[in-house]
Amino acid sequence: MKNSQKSAPNSRLIPLEDFFKNPEKTSYLISPNGKYISYLAPYNERLNIFVQEIGNDNAERLTDVTERDISGYFWGNDNIIIYLRDNAGDENFHFFSVNINNRANIDLTPFDGVRANLIDELEDYDTEILIEMNRRKPEVFDVYRLNFETGDMVLAAQNPGNISGWVTDHNGRIRAAITADGVNTSLLYREDEKEEWQAVNTTNFKESLTPLFFTFDNKYLYVSSNIGRDKNAIIKYDIKNAAELEVIYEHPDVDVYSLGYSRKRKVITAVTFNSWKRERVYLDEETEKIYARLEKDLGKYEIIIADKDDNEEKFIIRTYSDRSLGANYIYDKITDELTKIADVSPWINEDEMAQMKPVTYTSRDGLQINGYLSLPNGIEHKNLPVVINPHGGPWARDYWGFNPEVQFLANRGYAVLQMNFRGSVGYGRKFWHSSFKQWGKTMQDDITDGVNWLIGQGIADPKRIAIYGGSYGGYAVLAGLAYTPDLYAAGVDYVGVSNLFTFMHSIPAYWKPYLEMLYEMVGHPENDKELLESNSPVFHVDKMKAPLFIAQGKMDPRVNINESDQMVEALKKRGIDVPYMVKDNEGHGFQNQENKFDFYRAMESFLAKHLKS
Repeated sequence: MKNSQKSAPNSRLIPLEDFFKNPEKTSYLISPNGKYISYLAPYNERLNIFVQEIGNDNAERLTDVTERDISGYFWGNDNIIIYLRDNAGDENFHFFSVNINNRANIDLTPFDGVRANLIDELEDYDTEILIEMNRRKPEVFDVYRLNFETGDMVLAAQNPGNISGWVTDHNGRIRAAITADGVNTSLLYREDEKEEWQAVNTTNFKESLTPLFFTFDNKYLYVSSNIGRDKNAIIKYDIKNAAELEVIYEHPDVDVYSLGYSRKRKVITAVTFNSWKRERVYLDEETEKIYARLEKDLGKYEIIIADKDDNEEKFIIRTYSDRSLGANYIYDKITDELTKIADVSPWINEDEMAQMKPVTYTSRDGLQINGYLSLPNGIEHKNLPVVINPHGGPWARDYWGFNPEVQFLANRGYAVLQMNFRGSVGYGRKFWHSSFKQWGKTMQDDITDGVNWLIGQGIADPKRIAIYGGSYGGYAVLAGLAYTPDLYAAGVDYVGVSNLFTFMHSIPAYWKPYLEMLYEMVGHPENDKELLESNSPVFHVDKMKAPLFIAQGKMDPRVNINESDQMVEALKKRGIDVPYMVKDNEGHGFQNQENKFDFYRAMESFLAKHLKS
């Protein structure tokens, strides 16, 4: 059987495009006055901004981008929306504004080769936001106060060269900052913007104290910190005296990073964290009541409050599950009306999708590894062809929820195993530290042990196992094929690292402040030369046996195209012809849907050829 032609028995072969085309309507937001809703929807196959008055079915398109999807947007005030775009995946994002009344679009940061990031939306200021740009020096970001109506901007804070993050208080003043010298991190504080910075706390990067927001009197900070503990907890922190005042919430098994608050009522509302799925602990009775009301109608799904108006009377609600991209709703708290706006991707039938089940297994050195297993519908779950799918980062993690790649592969008859190998975030400091200088070693062992666990369960056919991943996941593909050559029947490397020496050399300028940290976490090109050579798959192509397909964006600023070129060239020298897809208008992962279609179509054919029964 070729899976490019058939799905699992007793299930429908769903068109590839249904999984990877742009959503019908997504990213709903509400205007500050609660009068309008906005969303992203395709126009000429690119995601553009639309707006409509609440209670009116007629929507107006505000943008007409045709080269690349709008990456993100927010409301600046009741009349102006601000959005971000880059060029062909170069990640040098520009801020644009569009007026909902006359559709006038303005490039607010029209500087070539410059990356702009949002610092603060300044919700109490009708015409201004705080942004940072590396206009003066590629590796250094200064802060600017930008008038998004006129395009005027003034320097709000010049970076001395080591500040990697800025924190504003509720009055929009820059009162705290984070410095990084590559290894050590300091928290800076000033009572007023006219004062000099004072370092109040310095830690090695192996410990973290991440500011979330100021208390409502602008006196203290809420932070997520693992100082003196293994798991990140939410702490009320006396920044002036560098002292913990109160533990707001901590969890024995997982890190807690997120704390919500009501801007209007000036109370903290809930903490959220991820165990095997997203969980929420309420700190505010009113917030708990709102979620309880929503769960009455939407309890089958996970529920997120995606946005709200300034009066906190109208809310944008988003639902999702492992088998559904969900829908968007408006909830009017005053009238207690919940109104469905639109499904995200109505062509997806959740009854045809696979369940994403949490699994655990034990690594060879005794660590518990958490992951997710998705099994195809309609067939016996024994001796299946399998796709192992390690995540990127690597200091990231997989989450429970709808994953189009996973669902696509399951529909084609493959079991899909994702694992949060050591180094994955969210499981505490010790688990993260255990990954240092372990690329291709114990990190890879965790992936291999997952494969063997799946074989031991009788689910995987040992002769029909492929490995697919992007970024670090692409590195794991190459490492898997080089270091465990008999384990896999095929591999698909998507924008993956192949040579740790050239990878370190080619990182973007704005990553260079973290280079010393990378040396500690991955290895130093000179001091750890043997380690990096041992852990670079490009030097071990002679051990590879399984066929390999590589895909790469030419404009990728994170994993330079040279990483894929090297691997292809090394294999060619051995007389091996490796399928190689390069997209000139893409960066670190393909965004344009026609490019996604090409990639997944090629991957489908490749896997079917090498995992056929």
